[in-house]
Amino acid sequence: MKVVYTIGRQFGSGGRQVGKALAKKLGIPYYDKELLAIAAKDSGLSEALFHNADEKPTSSLLYSLVMGNYSAASSTLGFNEMPLNDQLFLIQSKTVKKVAEQGSCVIIGRCADYILRDDPSVISVFIHAPIDARVERAINVYEVPKDKAEDICLKNDKTRANFYNYYSDQKWGMCKTYDLSLDSSLLGIDGCVEQIISFTNLHEAHKGSKI
Repeated sequence: MKVVYTIGRQFGSGGRQVGKALAKKLGIPYYDKELLAIAAKDSGLSEALFHNADEKPTSSLLYSLVMGNYSAASSTLGFNEMPLNDQLFLIQSKTVKKVAEQGSCVIIGRCADYILRDDPSVISVFIHAPIDARVERAINVYEVPKDKAEDICLKNDKTRANFYNYYSDQKWGMCKTYDLSLDSSLLGIDGCVEQIISFTNLHEAHKGSKI
């Protein structure tokens, strides 16, 4: 049974740690920054380009205002006419689909849930937590300066939301966007993993009952 887990996350919520722990427990591949390296290798472009554009929408404000969002623009513009970030997003989208086709895996962020929206094997998860818990993690785990931690959390959330909302027709962080939404401050990393696995079992049982 193939299951592709896509994990969206607020900054400081421990979403990456949840993804890593889930992949380790299930013995399946984990993709985060690894996607950028694969996309660079497959396209022949510099990996630095993908890192610079990682989870950021096009930098052209005028383009965004005129076109509305990526979904509309992609149907009217040719690949070479798009801003560089949009071209990189398309390349990275192919990489996301490629790793998902290879079997069960965990994919962090990068609109993977939207890119794979037609794949029945996908379970989309969003990890969140109250701002005070995220600030504490940012300070203790990411070694962010205490006086800047909250601002960094909120700015990263805004960047991720702008990226997701721009490249999809859904809203980042809204519960209806995902199959499962978990508060890591209540469940902890291991608790989130157990909930995801429990949900998977229920999900598969429900699908089986429809056959």
